Amino acid sequence: MGARQVYMDHNATTPLHPEVARTLHEAMEVCGNPSSMHGFGRLARRDGELSLAQAHIARAVQLSPDDASAKRELLLLAPSILVPCLQHDGIKVWDTLAIAEYLHEVFPQAGLLPRDLAARTHCRSVSGEIHSGFANLRSALPMNLKVRHDRFPVFPGARPDIERVETIWSECLDSYGGPWLFGASPTVADAMFAPVVTRFITYQLPVARFAEGYMRAIIAHTWMQEWIGGAQAEDWVIDRFESPPQTV
Repeated sequence: MGARQVYMDHNATTPLHPEVARTLHEAMEVCGNPSSMHGFGRLARRDGELSLAQAHIARAVQLSPDDASAKRELLLLAPSILVPCLQHDGIKVWDTLAIAEYLHEVFPQAGLLPRDLAARTHCRSVSGEIHSGFANLRSALPMNLKVRHDRFPVFPGARPDIERVETIWSECLDSYGGPWLFGASPTVADAMFAPVVTRFITYQLPVARFAEGYMRAIIAHTWMQEWIGGAQAEDWVIDRFESPPQTV
């Protein structure tokens, strides 16, 4: 009998879990534009993945997917039904980086971006990188401020993201002297990387000594303490995120 072959190159192509493959196949059976009013569109909207995704999201935030008042409230906060959304002086702005740029324009004295052009460009670049990337890190290590996990199984695909984060921190701290990424005061970049800091702490990832010092500075900030305290005071949880997955 020949030896059983095991596919290991998941960085190239990850084999689909049978349930995922079945779900994808079922979704492809439904054709039609869910935004259209013809019969095929109504079928896609009712039976397709759009309705299923909406139902999953609604359950996650403890709302009924058919609750029209809840949907209206979300639309008032952000037309795209995305958060965060800032309303200030009659202006509505959503998307994290857009909010940061708006705050910098309205409150330039706050120092949200460095004064020096090169440093300011660098700050915008690393902020944009963490804003739009690191998908493997986000999915492998969901943000959770209420628990601590030790020996959490980290998906190998997240390792390059973790290494890249440490590289960014090292380059910034070396270039600008710390204790924040761009010098003596926190900037937009520190705010963008703060959730990553909490992930590293939640899952107790081993990091370099310089990273430990930076993470302590982030966590000790008054606003971070307020944020963490608010999260820990929440009285509802998503059970599957409260304990690490079982390994076999």
